Formats: sequence, C-alpha cells, structure tokens
Amino acid sequence: MDTKNYHEIWSNCLRIIKDNVPSISYRTWFEPIVPLKLDEDVLTIQVPSPFFYEYLEEQYIDILRKTLRKELGENAKLEYSVVMENSIYSNNKPFTVKFPTNYNAELKNKPVNVPINTEEKSIKNPFIIPGIKKLHVDPRLNPDNNFANFVEGECNRLARSAGGAVGDNPGGTAFNPLFLYGDSGLGKTHLSQAIGIKVKEQFPEKTVLYVNANKFQTQFVESVRNNNKNDFLHFYQMIDVLIIDDVHEFAGKEKTQDIFFHIFNHLHQSGKQLILTSDKAPVEIQGMEQRLLSRFKWGLSADLQAPDYETRIAILKQKIYHDGIDMSDEVIEYIASHITSNIRELEGALISLLAQSTLNKKEINLDLARLMIDRLVKNSKKEISVDYIQKVVCDYFNLAPDLLQSKTRKREIVQARQIAMYFSKSLTKSSLASIGALIGGKDHATVLHACKTVNNLMDTDKRFKSQIESIEKKLKV
Repeated sequence: MDTKNYHEIWSNCLRIIKDNVPSISYRTWFEPIVPLKLDEDVLTIQVPSPFFYEYLEEQYIDILRKTLRKELGENAKLEYSVVMENSIYSNNKPFTVKFPTNYNAELKNKPVNVPINTEEKSIKNPFIIPGIKKLHVDPRLNPDNNFANFVEGECNRLARSAGGAVGDNPGGTAFNPLFLYGDSGLGKTHLSQAIGIKVKEQFPEKTVLYVNANKFQTQFVESVRNNNKNDFLHFYQMIDVLIIDDVHEFAGKEKTQDIFFHIFNHLHQSGKQLILTSDKAPVEIQGMEQRLLSRFKWGLSADLQAPDYETRIAILKQKIYHDGIDMSDEVIEYIASHITSNIRELEGALISLLAQSTLNKKEINLDLARLMIDRLVKNSKKEISVDYIQKVVCDYFNLAPDLLQSKTRKREIVQARQIAMYFSKSLTKSSLASIGALIGGKDHATVLHACKTVNNLMDTDKRFKSQIESIEKKLKV
C-alpha cells in the first residue's frame, strides 16, 4: 500500500481541475466524486452512476490525465467504482483507465464497458413500458405540424428562422435552449414539433421527444410514488432533442423544477438540444426558481406575436388549399379582417363556416361568413364585472380577495387595489363612484388617483408594465 494520502492526492487534483473547468461543470461532475484508495500509482474513485463514469471519460479525460500525472507521475492510472442501485458494483475488477504517452481522441470514443448486473431492471420508459430501448422511443410528434405547413410572417420570422437552424444542427447552434414564447394559439406547439420532425428526417438516429409540461409533471409524480425516480431521470437524460411544451406550468412545483434542472444541465452539457415553449418570456414567469430562469436565457428567446393581416390571409389560403375547400377571396378577406387574435381562432372560424355550409347545404359566401363571424365574435365577448376583475388581480398576486376591502395600507395591497380600479375603469361601464364603492369603499377621487398612478408606473417601470399586460391577458381570455 502506498504511503501517500489518497484524499490529499485527489484534493490536489481538484484544485487544478476547479481552475480549468466552468464552476457549474465542476459542481456537477467533480464534487460528487469520492476518492476510495491509492495503490502505488493507481487511484480509485467512486462515481454515482455508469453514465457519470462515461461522461467523465468522454468530456474530461484530458484534464484527469494531466492532473493525475502531475501528482503520481507518468505511470498514473485511474480506477472507477460505480454506484449501481445503491450499492458499489465493481465486481472485484474496477474500471481501469491508463494514460498512454500517445494518448489521442480515440480513447474518448472507446470507453471501457461498465459491468452489467443481470438482475438489474432496465431504465423505464414513462411513455410506454419498462425496458424499451432508446431507439424505440416514440417522439410523439404530429406529422402535420411540419415546416411546410407553418406560415412565416413578420409575427414569427425570428422564431421560424431559429427553428430551422436548430433543425439542421441540433445542439450545435447558439440557440440552446431555444425558448419560444407567446400567447395561446400563435403556433408555438406547431413550430417546436416542426423542429423535431426536421431533426428526425435529417438525423434518424437521434432520439427526439415532445412532451407537455403537465405530462412531464404527472410522470415525475408517478415515478416518485413507484420508487423509480432514477429511471425517470435516466430516461430523460438519454434524449437527444427534448421539447417541453408550456414550461411555465412548472411554476410553483419545486420538486418538478429540481428534477428538470438536473435533466436540463445534463442535456445542455452533453451538447443535446432543448426546445421550450411558454406563454410568457422567461423574465415574466413567476414561481420559477432563478437558477432555471437563468438557464432559459442561455440560448435564444424568440416570441411569436399575433399574425398580421397578410399572414392571416396566407394561413387561411394554405388551410383552404390543404383541405380542398372552394372559397372566394372576398370571404377569406372578411374572415381575416374580423378574426385577429390568433391562428387557432382563425382555423376554428374556417371549420365553423365549413360546417354551416355542409349541414345547411348552403354555399360558402359572404352572407354566410358574416352570420357565422357575428356569432363567433358575440360568443367570445364575455361581460367583465368589477368583482371578476378583483378576483383576477388577487389571484395574480396570490392575495385573499377580502384584502382589497380592508383598510390596510400595506404597499402590495394598495397597489393591487389601484390596479383593480384601473381595469374596472377601462374594461367596464361602471361609474367611478360605483367602482370605488365596490373596491374598498373609496370615493371617485381615489379611483382617479389610482388610474393616474397605474399609468405613471407603466411609463416608468418595465416590470410593472409587464404585470399589467399579463393581468389584462387573463381578463380578456
């Protein structure tokens, strides 16, 4: 047995490594390592998993070789003990890594095979059944959501261009993660899946997976309940292109955020591609850990906006051509002029018009379009009351509704009350006096002051303006 202290040897190595790798990488890949023993020039270290061992060999073999040679000399060797199912599984034959003088990149591509425990369960695929292999993972992509069916316009040009670049070179662009955000119905899901489809067409060997954030959350809860959280983690860590839709739904779910943080780190550091969609920009998402929000900003955040008139026309014409519908330009222009909020409503209007024509055996003309659009617009307009506004504002700021009626002068309560007054004045027909009476028993002068305060803050405080815009969207849903 060598008289050298293996803890001291490894600590010396870590000091050098820490100065030469990013701090995040150091914490992720080196802090969990435990030195076990030193026999002559062979240092044995314990790593948490087979993947961990392979990743070290793939990414950090150079620096491990240099630091160990500095401490132990030219004949330095490294052995691994890998933790398998809560036990160290070395089979009395640890994995030995020799550092030859003529070391080259080939060593990284030929890692030592990890011994397999024949009684160990395969990694579970949460989408299908346990034991399914990587190449058999269903990407869960709708084939209709491809780039050919995605209409490009000023409203989505940046997102569309970035998506095309990612599809051509997943994990190899600066757009990682690619964070797509915008209101519901503007094409985020379509575009994210189009990227996945393009990757599968050009790189069939890559594993692509689309999953909604709510589905991810459900699977995670199931994995915890069934005591196979590690299988869940390892399954997602092997994906080459991971698409998470509606990632804002992770807000407030701390354990889900924590597991996704580790999956994100692993995939990003492994050069894998992440595509995230949300109804808000990262800076506007509340209830999300700062460490995740900062990672969402690492790549490119691209917004999808409501389509302009020309884009709406193009979307309708493409849909009509695809479905083989005969419709005049006059009708198309009428629909595009009156349905302006999002693409989903445009397509819904087209389907309703076609249904009316088929069921009533009427020609699709301008009169039928007017009748149908009038019904759609009328049905979509709901009466907004002062009480409803107070509820939405309190929900947004996580306040009890009765607090707006209290006499407290706490800043957050006063501001929420002012915001409720501001929206009550702009979105209802109620008088200033009735608004004040309903919100805290105030007079009309207080309501006027509140509206002026809100307008001034919107002009000077970008964060406050963003909050007002978010609340307004909720009120108009």
